[in-house]
Amino acid sequence: MKLPRRRFLRLAAGAAALPAVSSMAWAQAYPARPVRIIHGFAPGGGADIIARLIGQWLSERLGQPFAAESRPGNVTNLATEAVVRAPADGYTLLLATSPNATNATLYPNLTFNFIRDIAPIASIGRIASIMEVNLSFPATTVDEFIAYAKANPGKISYGSDGNGTTSHMSGELFKLMTGVNMVHVPYRSAPPALADLIVGQVQVMFDPIARSIESVRAGKLRPLAVTTSVRSPMLPEVPAVSDFLPDYESSAWFGFAAPTGTPVEVVDRLNTEINAALADPNVRARLADLGVAVTAGSPADFGKFIADETEKWGKVVRFANIKVE
Repeated sequence: MKLPRRRFLRLAAGAAALPAVSSMAWAQAYPARPVRIIHGFAPGGGADIIARLIGQWLSERLGQPFAAESRPGNVTNLATEAVVRAPADGYTLLLATSPNATNATLYPNLTFNFIRDIAPIASIGRIASIMEVNLSFPATTVDEFIAYAKANPGKISYGSDGNGTTSHMSGELFKLMTGVNMVHVPYRSAPPALADLIVGQVQVMFDPIARSIESVRAGKLRPLAVTTSVRSPMLPEVPAVSDFLPDYESSAWFGFAAPTGTPVEVVDRLNTEINAALADPNVRARLADLGVAVTAGSPADFGKFIADETEKWGKVVRFANIKVE
């Protein structure tokens, strides 16, 4: 039976609209069951607190549990791979963090490509580090530090909590941009590195602000600058490294992502709700206590940021010839 042309066109147009309609209806019903937020850090740490804080907001707004799940190992690669391999349905999310950008170059044999295999949802914020020295070090500003380092090549040691960590990468970026020669001393964790910094076994660290601020406030360490592009409200009297070294910026960052192929309607809905959380005074205050400066934006904004960070830190890894065990 031949259909009249006009009726055929109406049916064809309706059929073409069905996927869009069903996708929108599915997104409006999301979430219909609990959602997992996987991160690659130990329970109780800053990443876990952020995942639980935003998860609680999403649970209250969307009517289903958003549960934080800690899956540490291989510098967040285990957690990232678990999300990459999960169904792209919005029920497995990743708390994406700064190691995701550096790992792309640090680990040449990864089984996934973070930029290709992850759909950005929303940025949460950034945490500054403090460029800090022990009290006996003969520099009180970044300019004085650079001058001293150039006059004493190879005689300054900087500590970190391990190869490829934010504290390590911050130091290598500083070396790249200034041309100074400093010796990297990696520790297994931050506490012994900070202890050695205080007594002068190493001379400088670039350490996340929430971890070092009590030692700074107690007068045990001298802050030279913070590593974000602007000053931190936690240490408003301390300048930024970029005040002395234009374009220097290094921070730990956090955001939400999902497997590539997650429906755009789900991504957009989560983005809207997360940005609403970041605008809430109570949420912002709790993030500020962790040293997090909020950076809300669109999925596209977060995607561009990830791509820029991956390129930037790739250059640093290659410059310093950083290897991980």
